[in-house]
Amino acid sequence: MAVTMALAGDTMLGRGVAEEIAMSGPHGLFSGGVREAFAEADLAVVNLECCVSDRGRKWEAPGKPFHFRAPPNAAEALTDLGVDCVTLANNHALDYGPEALRDSLDILEQAGIGCVGAGADVEDARQSVVLEAGGVRVAVVGVTDHPSDFAAGTGRPGVAHADLEKGVPAHLLEQIGRLRAENDAVLVLPHWGPNMTQEPLRYVRRAAERLLDAGATLIAGTSAHVFHGVAWPVIFDMGDFIDDYAVDERRRNDLGLLFLVTLDRTGPSRIEAVPLRLDFCRTRLAADADHRWITEHFTRACAAFGTRVETRDDRLVIDAPFDASPS
Repeated sequence: MAVTMALAGDTMLGRGVAEEIAMSGPHGLFSGGVREAFAEADLAVVNLECCVSDRGRKWEAPGKPFHFRAPPNAAEALTDLGVDCVTLANNHALDYGPEALRDSLDILEQAGIGCVGAGADVEDARQSVVLEAGGVRVAVVGVTDHPSDFAAGTGRPGVAHADLEKGVPAHLLEQIGRLRAENDAVLVLPHWGPNMTQEPLRYVRRAAERLLDAGATLIAGTSAHVFHGVAWPVIFDMGDFIDDYAVDERRRNDLGLLFLVTLDRTGPSRIEAVPLRLDFCRTRLAADADHRWITEHFTRACAAFGTRVETRDDRLVIDAPFDASPS
C-alpha cells in the first residue's frame, strides 16, 4: 500500500511569527489551501527552525545575529497541519540555550509530535523516530553540519552534528543501514550548506551519494532558505515554509515548495511539489506570476540533474525514473 508524506522546509515560528501568534493565536498562519495540501498526506515532517519555549537566554557566539524562539502554544500551529515529526538538527535549536531546548523537546512530546536531530545528549540527539501509516514504516533521521558549538555531547544537550564536508561519519552510515533493514523506508533530513546558495555544493552532493549508498530511500535537505533541484530521490533543499525574513528579490526566498511524496515498501514513486507564497509571517498557495516563477526555476534546477518535471493541476510532478530501484 502506498502512503503520502508531506515534507516542508524551514518552519520558523519565532520573532515576528511569535508576535503574530501572540496577537492572533497559532491557528491562522497557513491558508486553507496549504492546510488542504497537508490533509492529503498520511504523514508530515518539517524542519522546525526555532526553539519552543518561554525560557532561556540568547546563545552568545561571535557572528550569531539571529535568535528564534517560539511560544509554547506555537506547537498548535504544527498539530493543526497534522505534523507528525520535526527535525531540530539546525542552527537555531539552541538559540536560547539548553533550558529552552529541553522545553522544546517536552512541548513537542506533549503535543504528540516526534523529534529527531536534537536531544539531552549525543545519543539522544542521534535517535531516529519511526512513523507508520498504511502498514508502511518510515524511519526518520536528522543531522546538521553546522554549527559545531551546538553539537550534543556526553551529558550535554544539543544537536546531531556531523562535519559533512569532511565526509559522512561511520556511525550515521551504520545507523541508516540498520534502519533500512528494520523498516520499509529511511528518510534522512540533513541541514547542510550555507544560506542562499542556488544549487547544492559539491560536498553536499557527495554526502547525498554516501547516504543513499548506506540505505537512505529519501533525502530532504534544508539550510539554503531557497529550494534546489531534485536528483532522484534527493530533494537537496526544500527552502522556507514560514518566516518573517527579509526578501532577496533575486533569489526569492519568499517563494517555496511543499513536497508530497508517494512511497511504499519499495521506496518513493512520485514527488509532487506544491508552489507556495510566503507572506510576512503567513504562508499561502502561490498563484499567477509567483507560480510561474517557481515553475520555471524548479524545472530548470531539476533539469541540471537530468530530472524531468511535469505540471499537473498546478503542481510540479516528478515520477520515479524507470531504472530506479529500492535501496
